[in-house]
Amino acid sequence: MTTDPGQVISTAQAIRDALAEDGRADPSVMLFAEGVRDPNGFWGTLANLEQVFGRDRMIEMPVAENGLVGIAIGAAMAGKRPVISLQRVEFALLALEQLANNAAKGHYASNGLHKVPLVVRLVVGRGWGQGPAHSQSLETMFAMFPGFKVIMPTHPADAKGMLAAAVRDDNPVIVIEHRWCHYVEGHVPDGDYEAPIDGPKVVQPGSDVTIVGSSYMTLEAERAGKVLAEQGVSAEVIDLRVIRPLNMDLIRESVAKTGRLVVVDTGFKMLGIGAEIVSQLVESGIAFAAPPARLGLPDHPTPSSRGLIGDYYPDAQRIVEAVGGVVGLDAGKVDAAKKAIEVARGDLPVDVPDQYFKGPF
Repeated sequence: MTTDPGQVISTAQAIRDALAEDGRADPSVMLFAEGVRDPNGFWGTLANLEQVFGRDRMIEMPVAENGLVGIAIGAAMAGKRPVISLQRVEFALLALEQLANNAAKGHYASNGLHKVPLVVRLVVGRGWGQGPAHSQSLETMFAMFPGFKVIMPTHPADAKGMLAAAVRDDNPVIVIEHRWCHYVEGHVPDGDYEAPIDGPKVVQPGSDVTIVGSSYMTLEAERAGKVLAEQGVSAEVIDLRVIRPLNMDLIRESVAKTGRLVVVDTGFKMLGIGAEIVSQLVESGIAFAAPPARLGLPDHPTPSSRGLIGDYYPDAQRIVEAVGGVVGLDAGKVDAAKKAIEVARGDLPVDVPDQYFKGPF
């Protein structure tokens, strides 16, 4: 499937296009997935790709993640470029020994003899009452291991370009995709398109406060930034994009300009990527005009009940509150900004994605 230059497509289609392009160009690219031939097509990202890869390069995985990930690592060391797609990030926990000890360390432990060009796509997100075992976002855990690159694309162009770069990388890359980002739409270059895995980018310029988000939280941060602008606060929103290697240059430059920082984790606040960002900025001696604020999941497993998750996930309203505290915004203006978000969202349930975030971005 191809698109016209600049055509607006979804993140799911952008991912599919990247895999199709690499599958056509490189016969060493292989797809492994649980449900690789499911009619749903892995949220549309693998739909009809058998026409490109054929049955020999598009392999259905049994529910035996540790064994199959080990097979994929061996295939990578033997010259193939496997792409593993797992329906939930938690499924990778069953293969963590293979990932952490063989994939991440293979190049180092072999003194450079072996390369491990492996891509592991892990889906995170919420909804459907999935609860504590299927709603986690574990990017920080994977980023702990030297040897991995860990990316979390938010917008379709990044999803296509960075996935293409991941497939072509000679090192293992963990790609963490939020389900609610799959349907986001945006302008995506046609044909072969690669975007460097080089770190954060500014998605909304500003001068009063820096908001750093990752994956879906970037979209919430963008929404917060827009309503804050109506109250006279200029927020610079940064999409982290790459968790490891963590490039702090752009964030440091932004905070040096604004003096204020709010970080919004997709995963847990405790020991999250936001904690690492704040720590590195403090160590660098940067002058904060106000103490930085961190948002993320509370130190508690995810509830299954819709009635219990209203205050569990960070959202645009909580970002507005955090920014208000950091910049000293009048309480009335904070309330007005939160009200604007509430009115726009209407009575949509908390575990259903808001059409506001569909785009195009």
